[in-house]
Formats: sequence, C-alpha cells, structure tokens
Amino acid sequence: MFTGIIESLGEITRIEEEGTNVHFTIRSSISAALKIDQSVAHNGVCLTVVALEDDQHTVTAIEETLKRTNLGGWALGSVVNLERAMKADARLDGHMVQGHVDATAVCTEVEERDGSWYYRFRYQPTEEHLLVDKGSVCINGVSLTVVEPEEDRFSVAIIPYTYEHTNFKALAAGSTVNLEFDIIGKYIARYARLYAGPAASRQV
Repeated sequence: MFTGIIESLGEITRIEEEGTNVHFTIRSSISAALKIDQSVAHNGVCLTVVALEDDQHTVTAIEETLKRTNLGGWALGSVVNLERAMKADARLDGHMVQGHVDATAVCTEVEERDGSWYYRFRYQPTEEHLLVDKGSVCINGVSLTVVEPEEDRFSVAIIPYTYEHTNFKALAAGSTVNLEFDIIGKYIARYARLYAGPAASRQV
C-alpha cells in the first residue's frame, strides 16, 4: 500500500530484455536504503526490487505490465517517481494507493497559472473507472485532486513543490501517464453494478 506522496526521483541507467520481461536499473537517493524483495512504486506501478548495487536498484516488469502502463516507453535517462510502501504507523498524507495501474491517459494540455500548473488528461472511461470533482486520483504515482471531470477527461492542479519534486515537470501534451483510480470509488461502482437497482430487488 502506498500514499501517492513521492519520496524521490529516479533515473533509468540500464535496460535489459530477457524474453518478454524487461529489467530496469534505476539510480536514486533511496536505492541504497532498499532491500531485495521490497515493494517500490515506480510511476505508480508496484514493482519488486530484485538487485541492488550502490546507489542503484533493479526491478523487473513482465509483458502485461509493459502493455498496461507507460513503462514500455521508458528509455535510458527517463526520470520516474519513486515511493516506498507506507508504514502501518505512518500518516496517510495522500490517499490509499495500491500500486496497481488501472489505465493510461494522454496529457492534452499544460498551462501555467501564476506559479502553479494545470494539466488536462484524456482517458478511456469504464464503468469502474470513475472520477468525481475534488476526488482523488493517482497519476504516475502522485496523489492528486480531480478538477473539472468530464466523461473522458479531467484536470489536475500542481503546486510548485510537486512540480519540482516529481516528473510532472517533464510532461507535455502527448505524454502518456499511469492512472490509478480511487479504490473506494472502484468498490462502490462495482457494488452498485452488481447489487443495486432492479436486480437487487429480485434477489431479496
């Protein structure tokens, strides 16, 4: 479980293919403190540390992960958002994030407004992937508040600190990002679809 509060930025230093799997080696300020088998969110994707070397760590992405996230677009020098799993006694400063990406979205617009930045995204909605105004969404591992959601698009506002300490400053129109929708909203949507309405009345 994660919170969507980014701890560090990491730089991709090595990419190795092995069958349909890809091993990514990342240099970061937290790599030296990691342990083998530890879970770390990379751009919001929960990956397991498989190797350590000084200030670098290696993780492996399987074919399904590469297809469903933006990891397939990583290259040498790419900068990724990193967060270690939350502690049970820690404050939940963001929101509950599982590290399981639901979909990807494409950035359609970036606008600077008096020191803050507004990003507009478009995605393919489904019955379970719901957004509500002022609700939570995780973008590239960052916990953010939804602004002006529509059927297939929404916006977020980024404060200067988040802009400087995440890879949002590298995003531009056309960039692909990972989305994880609010787990509470997903459970409610699924419950409503399965049990609410006329079908539920027939089961009583």
